[in-house]
Amino acid sequence: VQLQASGGGSVQPGGSLRLSCAGSGITLAYYAIGWFRQAPGKGREGVSMIHTSDGVAMYAHSVKGRFTVSRDNAKNMVYLQMNSLKPEDTAVYYCAAGHPTTWAIPEEYDYRGQGTQVTVSS
Repeated sequence: VQLQASGGGSVQPGGSLRLSCAGSGITLAYYAIGWFRQAPGKGREGVSMIHTSDGVAMYAHSVKGRFTVSRDNAKNMVYLQMNSLKPEDTAVYYCAAGHPTTWAIPEEYDYRGQGTQVTVSS
């Protein structure tokens, strides 16, 4: 099983990026997919999560209204559209798959992918 986040990069404040989470050896449609980030010197933070069947999404307060999570089960992909990016969004972002009781706790996910760096600066 492999999860791979991609799509990171460097943008100016106010810019946008779309991250992708690709699954290999795993059918993402069967799992809730969480997005997490970790900035230098900080702990992991839950950013967003999308449920399996109904596609209900959860967001951290810090990103609500700016980030949108979606999934394309036909492509076995999950996306995180990030708009109005701020310098405090700078972090390594990664995706995880599982059946969490508490969506923002990374330890409750079964699989975690490699991260992608997002840097927001002027």
